[in-house]
Amino acid sequence: MPIAAGWHGPTGELYPIYKRAEKAYLEHLNSKDSNDIKYAYNLNFSSRALIANYHIGSVGGHYGSPNFKLSPNLSHGTHVAGIIAAQRNNGIGIDGIADDVKIMPIVASTALGDERDEDVANAIRYAVDNGARIISMSFSKLFSADKKLVDDAIRYAEKKNVLIVHCAGNDGVDIDDPLNYHYPIAIYMDGQRASNFLAIGWNRPLFDHRLAHPYSDYGKMNVDLFAPGSDIYSTVPGSKYDFKSGSSMSTPVVSGVAALLMEYFPTLTAAQVKTILIKSVFRPKQLVNKPQTKNEVPFESLSASGGIVNAYNAVKMAMEMRGKN
Repeated sequence: MPIAAGWHGPTGELYPIYKRAEKAYLEHLNSKDSNDIKYAYNLNFSSRALIANYHIGSVGGHYGSPNFKLSPNLSHGTHVAGIIAAQRNNGIGIDGIADDVKIMPIVASTALGDERDEDVANAIRYAVDNGARIISMSFSKLFSADKKLVDDAIRYAEKKNVLIVHCAGNDGVDIDDPLNYHYPIAIYMDGQRASNFLAIGWNRPLFDHRLAHPYSDYGKMNVDLFAPGSDIYSTVPGSKYDFKSGSSMSTPVVSGVAALLMEYFPTLTAAQVKTILIKSVFRPKQLVNKPQTKNEVPFESLSASGGIVNAYNAVKMAMEMRGKN
């Protein structure tokens, strides 16, 4: 059973969750990461104050504006967008994975680690209502104060046939363990699983024991597949390019392949695209170090599919599926 702040777990008590949150907060007070101090663990910082038209009492409602007051450290989203859709064959920077994609940039977080459930839920609903077919979410968090809001938004996307692709996280932990869940997750509070939700792990281009990145989260149930995420060269603000790494980079790789499928096979449903991406993976028969350990395990044991996204196989499977319809 998933555990979220505000969600009574098997014991019916929130105290253990509170203590975990308190421990994380106290540990990060001494963080050397200035962004932790300024944003994620700053009790006086409110990202919502930077979102125009937000007002107290709009919990679960709709708010936001194109007149967003951008804060620092927002190169992340530009980098992700470039992986999916940077102009191809122009000899500059990176070739995006899909060649005819419209990006709908939605800012649900103003900096690093300050995602609020209300903002995430509204961002999902906004994307769905404005025609998105894929929502690529390169963020995750250990606590979910208003999980039902996000669940309802994911269900809304599911009902509207919109695929959600989410990064597994970069802590090198088994996210099948409820104490390690990285929200949002595919598991609803009633125990059902979203048919339109993919979680993506991070692999390196090293086909030996180092294939699974030591910081990638993993899980036979809650990570669907892996994708390249190390030293990815992509777009950043100011018409520049830079290298970034993480499951945040792996996620748009999968989103890009999903966009490729929907571009050429527009009748595919979100659930069908999810199935194709999972079933068409390349499965290395390779022993790898389990993240954060030196224990060698089969790479296929780290995710539900046991493999790495493969665009060629995915397109081939989509063609075969179309031929049967």
